[in-house]
Amino acid sequence: MREVCEKRGKELSGSPCGRRPGLRRQGGNWGGGGVGTHEAGDPFLPHLGGTRMNMTQARVLVAAVVGLVVVLLYASIHKIEEGHLAVYYRGGALLTSPSGPGYHIMLPFITTFRSVQTTLQTDEVKNVPCGTSGGVMIYIDRIEVVNMLAPCAVFDIVRNYTADYDKTLIFNKIHHELNQFCSAHTLQEVYIELFDQIDENLKQALQKDLNIMAPGLTIQAVRVTKPKIPEAIRRNFELMEAEKTKLLIAAQKQKVVEKEAETERKKAVIEAEKIAQVAKIRFQQKVMEKETEKRISEIEDAAFLAREKAKADAEYYAAHKYATSNKGTTVLHYCLWSFSIARSFPTQRSLIQDTFWIKIAASGKQYFVPFSLGYYK
Repeated sequence: MREVCEKRGKELSGSPCGRRPGLRRQGGNWGGGGVGTHEAGDPFLPHLGGTRMNMTQARVLVAAVVGLVVVLLYASIHKIEEGHLAVYYRGGALLTSPSGPGYHIMLPFITTFRSVQTTLQTDEVKNVPCGTSGGVMIYIDRIEVVNMLAPCAVFDIVRNYTADYDKTLIFNKIHHELNQFCSAHTLQEVYIELFDQIDENLKQALQKDLNIMAPGLTIQAVRVTKPKIPEAIRRNFELMEAEKTKLLIAAQKQKVVEKEAETERKKAVIEAEKIAQVAKIRFQQKVMEKETEKRISEIEDAAFLAREKAKADAEYYAAHKYATSNKGTTVLHYCLWSFSIARSFPTQRSLIQDTFWIKIAASGKQYFVPFSLGYYK
């Protein structure tokens, strides 16, 4: 301490040991009063307290700087989820380069960002009023629009319609198109007859406008819930549907009866056709049997004729040979021509038989030899 006092004393009091004029040491302390007190104070002790104060201030300053750096880093580092793109605004101006998924750094408090989804997303439009052509006001509880934004079209769509582009391009357009549809149709058509076409009509109308206004934004599907109608009208529709159901049941029963009658008629026709085919087959069988019998008869007749002809030829040949052998002594005279008709079974044809009598004279005697020739006519 003494060395410190000697070094710093001149700066405080100008004396070699740091004592000021009029001070005296009492009880080991410097002062102008009693024991343990001093009038102007020890110059060493105020210096030591100031050093401690400077160290505390430095620590506070370092802590403040570190905290500020942490806050700035926290404000500048941001994370983008998969399936999203980040668009940046610097001083309110949209920057041209969006960022993909991951961690990114930006200038805090000067640059801001908005995350834009580029995968399939579903926007819900709730409680949409709709007035029909008949003046009945109905409400559609929920309309779901499934859409997807192409990453290459993010900058243009955000620049033209902000990051909340779905409010301008989808929500407002849904209200407009739905009111246009309802105002052109009656409650019966909107609630029952054309309800199944509302989804497709809304999808086509939205996509047609988006192809012009915001290329890159695609409508995948539109789902519309059943409209809410006044209670009295709803009860009437329920009664009407019940009656229509009864009518449909009666019509289906009639169709069933007609179908059964048609089935019975077809069965009868099939049965009759089967009987006719069987009769035809039997008739053809009988005809074939008769033709077979006829051919058999013809064959038998031909065989009989051949036998008779062969027999006559044999008799003729024998007579001729006999006459030839007795040519010098035999006189052949024509004796008799007889004609007879005989029936031949089973052909029912007439057999013509010619009989010749040959007179043979030999050795002073006369002999009559019959010669027959038959044929069918």
